[in-house]
This record gives sequence, C-alpha cells and structure tokens, in this order.
Amino acid sequence: MRITSIDALQLPSGNKGATARGAWSPVLVRVNTDEGICGWGEAGLAYGKGWRAGLGMIQDFSEQIIGMNPMNTEEIWESIFRKTFWGMGGGTIVSAAMSAIDIALLDIKGKALNTPIYMLLGGKTNHELRTYASQVQFNWGQNITKQELVEPEEYAEVTMRILEEGYNAVKVDPIIIPDSSGKSWNIRGPLQKHVLQAVYDRVAAMREAGGEELDIIIEMHSNTDTTAAIQIAEVLEPLRIFYYEEPVHPLNVENFAELKKKTRIPIASGERIYTRQGYRPFFEKRLLDVVQPDLCLCGGLSEAKKICDMAWLYDSNVQIHVCGSPISKAAALQIEAAIPNFLIHEHHQRALNPVNRGTCKYDYQPVNGVYKVPDLPGLGQEPTQDCLAKANIVTIASRVPYMK
Repeated sequence: MRITSIDALQLPSGNKGATARGAWSPVLVRVNTDEGICGWGEAGLAYGKGWRAGLGMIQDFSEQIIGMNPMNTEEIWESIFRKTFWGMGGGTIVSAAMSAIDIALLDIKGKALNTPIYMLLGGKTNHELRTYASQVQFNWGQNITKQELVEPEEYAEVTMRILEEGYNAVKVDPIIIPDSSGKSWNIRGPLQKHVLQAVYDRVAAMREAGGEELDIIIEMHSNTDTTAAIQIAEVLEPLRIFYYEEPVHPLNVENFAELKKKTRIPIASGERIYTRQGYRPFFEKRLLDVVQPDLCLCGGLSEAKKICDMAWLYDSNVQIHVCGSPISKAAALQIEAAIPNFLIHEHHQRALNPVNRGTCKYDYQPVNGVYKVPDLPGLGQEPTQDCLAKANIVTIASRVPYMK
C-alpha cells in the first residue's frame, strides 16, 4: 500500500468568524492510498488563531511522505520529524500538522486490518468512559442564547441542568468572564478582593447545587500567572476541587513547581504541551497529577500513547484534551478505551453545536454522562459528503522531499 495523495481541508462550521466565543475553523487531513482506503485526521487548531498556518503546514509535510507505506506509522512520523528541518523544531503548528497526519494513518491501518484503533493500541481496557461537561461558564446546551454566565445563580442553574442530563462532573473557568460590578477585572495577580470573591461565589454556588458528590474541575486557560493561581487555589481549596487545569502557562515548568508547593489541589495541563520532549520535565519534577495531551496537537495517536505510557510510570492520570470536530472526539475515544490510566473524558460545549455535530457521519454523544466506544474499523468517524462539498480542500499529490 502507498500514499498517493493527501487532502488538507478547512470545514464549514456553525460559528466561524469573530463571535463572542471566537473563531471556529476545524482543519482536517485525508490521506489517500492506492488501495482505495483513506484515513481521516485533525489538526487541533479549530479555535484561536492558527488554522491557516496549520492548513499550510499539512501541505508542506504531506510532500515529504507521498509514496510511503501508510502502515509504517513510526517511519512516517520519524520522517516528518527528522527530514523536514522544522519537524524537529516543534511548536503548536508543527505538532498539529504531524498529529493530523498520524491520526489519519492510524485510521488507515485500522480500516486495512478491519479493527478499531483501540485494538492497535493494546485492546480495550475501559468499556465505559466517564464524561464531564466542559466549559460551563459559556452555558450548556445545543441552542443557547446567553453565552457568558456572570452571576453565581447562573452557575448554580447550569450545574443543575447538567446533573439532570446524568453527568456527575463539570469543568468551569470561573475567572474568564468579569463580574457585574463594573470594577476593573484583573486576572493576573495579586488579585483584587472582589475578583477572588466572585470566583469563590461562582464555584460555591456550583458546589451547593451539585452536592458533595459532584466533581468540579477548575480551568484557568493559562490566563492567570503564578501569584494569581496560588491565590485562587487557596480560596477554592475548601470546595474540594477535582483538579486544577492550566493554572499557569507551561512554557516555564518552574511556575508549576511553585504552585505545586502551595496547594493540595491536583494539577493538570497538556493542551499546550507537545510530544514526549515537552512532557518530560513535568514528569521528572512530578508536577502534573493529570496530563491532558490533545491528540490533534501533541503529535498524534502514536505520540499520545507514548505520553500516556510515560504518565503511567509517574502515577499520573490521563484526561485527553478534546476541542475540535467529531474527528478529534472519535480519536480520543479510541485511545481512552485502551489506556489503563484513563481518568475522564472531556465533552466540550462546542461539541453540542448542531452544525459542528452535523459535519460528520456519526453523532457520538454520551448517555447519562458515559460514553461507549465505537467498534467500527479505524476511527469509526468521517465527514459527511455534504460537509465535504462545502469544505475548502487543497490536494497534495507529489513528493517534494526537503534537501538542505
């Protein structure tokens, strides 16, 4: 089997452009072969700014691997990493493009062998995947009208609705949306009293509404610095926080080390940590209780499995970071089924968007806060023909190896 061409695609979406929630532009890759089997992958750049760069990087890396055997996933990963010059440079865009291609290759391998990807990763360890409702500060539901929650009562109300759907865990960023006081809203410390009070009141309202059995995950999106992160941890610690995600940015591991000394709340990060090299110092310093590799950013399914195995060695649990099209979700379900240190699955508010859900053939959704793992060959997911007809597609069909 040989790779004959590769398509880089930007999908239509339900909220593309400058909205209150920001741009949403999923980037996919389709790897085509001479045996008629194609594989799908995704670059984790649907949100924020970067999808155009990812679309271009996929094209550049694709030139390196046309003609190679897609079953040789390790050889292709190493070829991109070592023979494109910038592959060894790493970073968000490089790793996103590598990830998209690698996921597509695992999809091909699963289809060629007529088996789900989780079988290629060691078989099924987890038969049901506990799931949490993610980013509830932006409300929850398919057709919400108010996208930013402000008052503690609103946080309590959304928590109760989520409980009614069968979830027993939620994630919230309690500081990203200013309160209604009209006062300045600084989120890099030292924090003002009214900021700390608003953060506490919002989470306390969720705790009261959800009861003691509800697990509450706190997300900071790396917007807080070390001082602010420590202050918030101190305020929220009595509310029994399940874990504390991206409290500081991961570019300086010593910031995590400082925070780790000051709180008993478990610490999590991974959305902006790439490849084994990126995770290594966090493991060696034992800074992450929960690792959150994004399969569409960390180097793909092949690399994520290695990261999860490293996490196992250091007694770190795994919550795959998921924020993209249904392709990214399908990939997450496959690896989560296989790894023994799986903790919980992220079901993002974005995944409820009807247009986003409609981009792919299968609409996998949790039931009573639990996912079942698809048993179709490969990823068990692909875009619809209608979606492809509306997508921006660039095809790479020739090999142009890098030569310095």
